[in-house]
Amino acid sequence: MGLNETPAANRIHIAIFGKRNVGKSSLFNAITNQDLAVVSEKKGTTTDPVYKSMELLPLGPIMIIDTPGIDDEGKLGALRIKKAQQVLNKTDIALLVMDSREEKSAEDEELVQLFQEKDIPYILVYNKVDFIKSQKSTDDQSIFVSAKTGDQIEQLKEKIGKLITSDTSKSQIVGDILKPCDFAVLIVPIDKAAPKGRLILPQQQTIRDILEAQAVSIVVKESEFSETLKKMGSKPQIVITDSQVFSKVNAETPEDIYLTSFSILMARYKGVLKTAVKGARTIDLLNDGDKILISEGCTHHRQCEDIGTVKLPQWIRNYTKKNIDFEFTSGTEFPDDLSSYQLVVHCGGCMLNDREMKYRQKFSADSRIPFTNYGILIAYMQGILQRSVSMFPEILAEIV
Repeated sequence: MGLNETPAANRIHIAIFGKRNVGKSSLFNAITNQDLAVVSEKKGTTTDPVYKSMELLPLGPIMIIDTPGIDDEGKLGALRIKKAQQVLNKTDIALLVMDSREEKSAEDEELVQLFQEKDIPYILVYNKVDFIKSQKSTDDQSIFVSAKTGDQIEQLKEKIGKLITSDTSKSQIVGDILKPCDFAVLIVPIDKAAPKGRLILPQQQTIRDILEAQAVSIVVKESEFSETLKKMGSKPQIVITDSQVFSKVNAETPEDIYLTSFSILMARYKGVLKTAVKGARTIDLLNDGDKILISEGCTHHRQCEDIGTVKLPQWIRNYTKKNIDFEFTSGTEFPDDLSSYQLVVHCGGCMLNDREMKYRQKFSADSRIPFTNYGILIAYMQGILQRSVSMFPEILAEIV
């Protein structure tokens, strides 16, 4: 990701769905003005979702996604259909592409029903209008286009732009509890898991949020934190730490200073903090042989001291004194059956857009499986959860 590029998680996700050979990839290329997706008369050319970041006014930064045909066949086809269905969980706007020469199919009707069930705004795009003799009329929710000739593509973009507006009311990460010139100390460990030459996304986003609040961020490693506090002319309003060093930082932070973690702030930012705080208590109810799903929204090279697959399971076993089983998922993979788990522990979700993060939380709730996140669970096991959410009264009321 470039230094000035909007993170994928903060982009509006627009996904193109439909049967094979209706021109989904051609439409994808036409909207992006690039030949990014392979186009062929052969059915099933798109085998995996294709993603492209771009700007689309008045929406601003978007992510447009081309998906495999929803009517694919065979075992491999079923896997492709599953990939397309997974995209639904992150879709903010759906484009259902159909051949203008054909009637709406059963598969098309099923997709429309899914859009409505998931409350996804959608447009019916009748493609290949260059093959029909007379221009058909459109309404607010449909349009006839030709991806091949470009006919009505700009009008389609205008429709997309009017379908939803950018969410300018989205909650801040931490800026709303800071006043201009307040100090915020950010503790960023530099270990084997830290990406060389850069800060991870939650740290970058938090610094940006602090700057927008006209406050001051001070970034230190945990080894320099205590000495930094002594040298500061005035105490900070808040200390934000990596969850891995929560215990150490808690011991060194005076009680009259707010303390939380990047992971907890991301849970708040993604709208799942209250649910995650409730879910953390489940750790006290686990028994030998129970299974926990640990899920990360990103994919990265796992180090020997990886927090998700190594440290967190160790801390959970040490806390519960139980023989707990663990399973792990990462990236776009998330089980479609949670019945074998007693708890879902999720990362902060910085690489997932709001819709997908809330889908995972809601799917867990619908499955009656408690849901929490890394930082919240770590704070709970270390006896500092109440302190780590004390700056959010509506959340604090849930645990006192």
